[in-house]
Amino acid sequence: MIYAIIEADGKQIWIEPGKYYDINYIPGEPGDYIQFNKVLILKQENSIKVGKPCIQSAVIKAKILKHIKGKKITVFKSKSKKNCRKKQGHRQKLTRLLIEQVFK
Repeated sequence: MIYAIIEADGKQIWIEPGKYYDINYIPGEPGDYIQFNKVLILKQENSIKVGKPCIQSAVIKAKILKHIKGKKITVFKSKSKKNCRKKQGHRQKLTRLLIEQVFK
């Protein structure tokens, strides 16, 4: 089993080749390839490499599949005794990535 833990957009994500993940919006067109250089942990067959803080030689190659919106959340604000109420909704922009290769 091959997996890696990367840092993308300030968050740490456990990834495996051949699977897709939704992360915060990355500018680019569907079909474009991007690389992640901040690999924190890399496991291949019987060896585990841990970075301090990152593994310099490791690169993750991913393909942008599409841009989507996340689940809707409701934001409700009110001020007591003032009859002031405000209801808003928000949907986060996300990018769906397919992890293709893990280079060591």
